[in-house]
Amino acid sequence: MLRSLFSAISGLRANQTMLDVTGNNIANANTVGFKASDVVFQDTLSQMLSAASAPNSTVPTGGTNPMQVGLGVQVGAITTNFNQGSEESTGRPTNLMISGDGFFILHRGNQELYTRAGAFEFDDAWNLVSPDGDIVQGYPSDGNGGINTGAAPTSISLKNYVANPPGAAAGSDPLISYNIGSDGVITGIYQSGAKEPLFQIAMAGFANPAGLEKVGDTAFRTSANAKQADIGVPGSGLRGQLVAGSLEASNVDLAKEFTNLIIAQRGFQATSRVITTSDQVLEDLVNIKR
Repeated sequence: MLRSLFSAISGLRANQTMLDVTGNNIANANTVGFKASDVVFQDTLSQMLSAASAPNSTVPTGGTNPMQVGLGVQVGAITTNFNQGSEESTGRPTNLMISGDGFFILHRGNQELYTRAGAFEFDDAWNLVSPDGDIVQGYPSDGNGGINTGAAPTSISLKNYVANPPGAAAGSDPLISYNIGSDGVITGIYQSGAKEPLFQIAMAGFANPAGLEKVGDTAFRTSANAKQADIGVPGSGLRGQLVAGSLEASNVDLAKEFTNLIIAQRGFQATSRVITTSDQVLEDLVNIKR
């Protein structure tokens, strides 16, 4: 059977994968915090027809190069592009954008997930949650006007502060508002005008964020090649600053994606034509004797 048939089949599969990835990127062009993926092709094994030979000075002859026939293409990698998306101002104080590297930390049951999508809000129990109900993690107040960043991150909830503000009898000085700074500190504002830091949003940084696994809902989890999270406060280490009242838009470049769509489509068509041509050659061989 002709090698070109099998090479062309591998080309169909690879270009179909590129179409799938490109289609998913385009579908998520308006998804908050979405990171586009890129497909990398690489060739497969090559069949050796003739090995290389070295020059021979005894019997003056030159060297020859190897002769090989490639056996197709394969998808070498599907990588996530973590370039910064543009800022979309919403005016909502609980909408947060990371300016720089890093991820928000979410708890979903017993899972710890990471996301760039900061479309958060407080639920009925005053938990700071994602649209799917995952609770945002942060460092609690130390009770003395500071944040206990030495503690393990915990679920951010203002329930206790609304019911019983620090240093005040229940209901004597109710929490009436809050704001979130670029350092992630959630400051409570009381009826008396007093201000108290309540939580500081925790963030995670990774040396190899491209090694994270996508789990849906614009969230990621660790993998064998990105398992060590550098957890700390915004603006330090591998963690950027926060912008309150804004969201990070998808980093999908539609011009690039439509170009990739054309390239993948033409690649698919070309390899289909190779199959047609190889079939015609086989038909000619079968019909040699009639």
